[in-house]
Amino acid sequence: MTPRPLPSADELLDGAVVVSLPMRVRFRGITEREVLLLRGPAGWGEFGPFPEYGDDEAAYWLQSAMEAAWQGYPPARRSRIAVNATVPAVGPERVADVLARFPGASTAKVKVAEPGQDLAQDLARVRAVREHLPNVRIDANGGWSVDEAVRALTALTADAPLEYAEQPCATVPELVEVRRRLPGVRIAADESIRRAEDPLRVVHAGGADVAIVKVAPLGGVRRLVALAGELAGHGVEVVVSSALDSAVGIATGLAAAAALPELPYACGLGTGGFFEADVAPALHLSEGALDVVPVAPEPDMLDALRADPDRVEWWCERLRRCRTVLAGRGL
Repeated sequence: MTPRPLPSADELLDGAVVVSLPMRVRFRGITEREVLLLRGPAGWGEFGPFPEYGDDEAAYWLQSAMEAAWQGYPPARRSRIAVNATVPAVGPERVADVLARFPGASTAKVKVAEPGQDLAQDLARVRAVREHLPNVRIDANGGWSVDEAVRALTALTADAPLEYAEQPCATVPELVEVRRRLPGVRIAADESIRRAEDPLRVVHAGGADVAIVKVAPLGGVRRLVALAGELAGHGVEVVVSSALDSAVGIATGLAAAAALPELPYACGLGTGGFFEADVAPALHLSEGALDVVPVAPEPDMLDALRADPDRVEWWCERLRRCRTVLAGRGL
């Protein structure tokens, strides 16, 4: 069968909707999440690169949205995906309320190294989480220097081990050094995988035990599955995570997790609870897992969440630029 031609920018924008999703808590420094949703013959796709990303990087997000809406997903190997709770940089008194949005989860990812906060606040947050859940992983988003990471991770593992520490430092050489100085702490790479031209560089350098992989920044489900296969050849396991996606993007992440041959960790795909409203009803989390099901936005929800006209124009122009970038790559 001849592959379906990939759509032009005009075809992509025919029926596209830009939405602004209000958030319950500040995350990545924002309180509203904007994404552009595409509708194609295979379903819905999500184009939502963060505003600070340049067109070359954002084009991978468009490639992922085109795959979802015009090609569909590879076959699934499982129908349910275990997910972790995600705890933003809140005070310990708010931890129980956050965890209540993740019924049955046994693993939590805790944000640390938040600008304006200190290690004492990180320790208090992690201790509060450990009162409720047995497995804790932390995410510093590259916020520490090597010395800060060593000091923080030593303190954070004094009472109990971490499942892993995600992106404690920003650069690959720093991750290598932290891993050398703290051989008992598993290091996970996130930004060093999804924001690098060569996502295997951190692995070849010896800077990661685990790779956090997100569908949109990698260019789609098939590209993620292929990368996971390469990483497995180096002894590195993967965790599929959300890029603060709407319900449409979460469905794509679940499709990726379902397609992987092995899935040893809970995935970071339970982030729908951070939105006050979404384009489709939230997937039902039970026993710490989500079902792998297709998701289509509901028309009344789309209408209620439509972005302002100036933001719609901004996103449409961005899509056109990114489609030109993909054309230059032969897509």
